[in-house]
Amino acid sequence: MNWGGLQSLLSGVNKYSTVFGRVWLSMVFVFRFLVFVVAAQRVWVDESKDFVCNTAQPGCVNVCYDHIFPISHIRLWALQLIFVTCPSLMVVAHVTLREEKDSKYSAMHEGSHLYANPGKKRGGLWWTYLASLIFKAGFDAGFLYILFYVYEGYDMPRLSKCSLEPCPNTVDCYISRPTEKKIFTIFMVVSSAVCILICICEMVYLIYKRIQKLVRKKVVESHETTSLTARRSRSKSTRSKLSVREDPTNTASIQNLSNVMTEAAPSEKKK
Repeated sequence: MNWGGLQSLLSGVNKYSTVFGRVWLSMVFVFRFLVFVVAAQRVWVDESKDFVCNTAQPGCVNVCYDHIFPISHIRLWALQLIFVTCPSLMVVAHVTLREEKDSKYSAMHEGSHLYANPGKKRGGLWWTYLASLIFKAGFDAGFLYILFYVYEGYDMPRLSKCSLEPCPNTVDCYISRPTEKKIFTIFMVVSSAVCILICICEMVYLIYKRIQKLVRKKVVESHETTSLTARRSRSKSTRSKLSVREDPTNTASIQNLSNVMTEAAPSEKKK
C-alpha cells in the first residue's frame, strides 16, 4: 500500500474541508480503513476454508457456502470504502480547475486574479462540496442496506441450515469464529452510521452558514440603501433652503423707504 499517496490525498481533502469534514476523514481512515486493513481481513481469511457442513456429498459445501455468503463482507466493505471516499475527490478536482483558471487569467491580465481564494467554498464549489456530502452519505446508507438485505440483518449465526441441491437433505453448516465476525460487522456498521451522521451535520452546517451569510448581506444592503436615501433627502433639503427667494413685498417696502429718505434730505438742506 502506498502510504505516501494516501497521506497526500488526506492532506489535499483536509485542506478544503470544514471541521466536520476533518472529523469524517479521521473516522473513515482510522476507524474504518485501518481496521479493515489490519484486523478485518485477517478475521475473514478463513471463512471458506473453515466452513464445514455435516455431509460428504460433493458440491454441497460449495453450494451452501455460496448461499450463506452471496458476497464476502470484506469485498463489500472494500467497495464501500472506495465509493465513499471518491466523492471527496470531486472537491479537490474542482479546486484544481479553479487554480488552473486563475493562473491562466493572472498570466493574461498582468497579475490580477480571477479568484481571491480558489479553495473558498463559494458559488459552484459550494454546490460541489454539498453534492459530495450527499453522495458520501448516500453511498454509506446504500451499502448498509445491501448488507442488511443480503444477510437478513447484521447477525452472524453459529449454525446455518441448507437444503439446496446437490445436498441429499437438510444439512447443518458451521461458520468459523462467528462471534468475532459479528463483533467486527457491528463495529463497521456503527462506524458507517456515525459517518452518515457527521455528513448530515456538515450539510446542516453548510446550509446554515449560507443562509446566515445571505441574511447578513441583505441587512447590509438595506442599511446602505437607507443611509443613501437619508443622505439624498438631507442634500435636497439643504438645496431647497439655499434657493428660497426673498418676499417681494418686503423688498418693495425697503425700496420705498430709501426713496423717501433720499427726497427728504434736499428739502432739509434748503431750510
